[in-house]
Amino acid sequence: MRDMEIQNGGQLVVRESQMAMFVNEGQVADVFGAGTHKLVTQNLPLLTNLKHWDKLFESPFKSDVYFFSTRQQLDQKWGTPQPITIRDAEFGAVRLRAFGNYAWRIVDPRLFYTEVSGTRESYLVGDIEGQLRGLVLQNISNAIAASGVAFLDLAANQTMFAAALAKQLEPEFAKLGLKVEQVTVQNLSLPEDLQKVLDQKIGMGMVGGDMGKFMQYQTAQAIPEMAKGVGAGGDGGGLAGAGLVWARAWPWGRSWRRTCNRPCSPAPRLRRPQPRRASSPRT
Repeated sequence: MRDMEIQNGGQLVVRESQMAMFVNEGQVADVFGAGTHKLVTQNLPLLTNLKHWDKLFESPFKSDVYFFSTRQQLDQKWGTPQPITIRDAEFGAVRLRAFGNYAWRIVDPRLFYTEVSGTRESYLVGDIEGQLRGLVLQNISNAIAASGVAFLDLAANQTMFAAALAKQLEPEFAKLGLKVEQVTVQNLSLPEDLQKVLDQKIGMGMVGGDMGKFMQYQTAQAIPEMAKGVGAGGDGGGLAGAGLVWARAWPWGRSWRRTCNRPCSPAPRLRRPQPRRASSPRT
């Protein structure tokens, strides 16, 4: 190039992982893939038609040339800044958090130029990163709904969730001339309050739905924390502060106590049945 003029018969070198695009007077003329290309009228059919060249025309011409990187843009982060609410087949509705990364590449330079980059001299990955991350977050709910898989199954199989999300993103990225190469989900979790409810549900499942056993399970889980309060010598907290009363069983007939949340009447006395006296026969 001399004085920003491209010489007819010059060579265009496009490296692997690149594509070059000619724009003449604001109109996309030709796109070249990797390789060495000799710029003659036979190799520039669209540009030739735009400039109405004759086959013997050998003058220099001016045209904007843009190079696009077609390699994968790896380790692009995504995540939910706030929990998002989704419908769930088992819980009805849940709020979940998720984060991971994804990779994309340019597959249609012409569409990317007309829709995204435009006439800027340079357009970097960071310039579009926020928009793509927003597309990922926007389609999370749709991906879960389209999969029809319950939250617990998604959490247990994050690969399934990643595949559903990538499938949901494909048409959205294609509108920009991009292709989703890979989506990974590194974590899928519930907010702390919902996680406690899920832990209780799991505990119920462990005891088979038996409320008595479930109460025993909850008590066993709470005892270590209560014991810490007793060991710390606090203000009478611990086991007693939690309302947990240990009772000793006494043999039948001895004195016993009962506890109430409100004043209660004295326990009734137990009276032994007296043997009936035999009555004398009437005369």
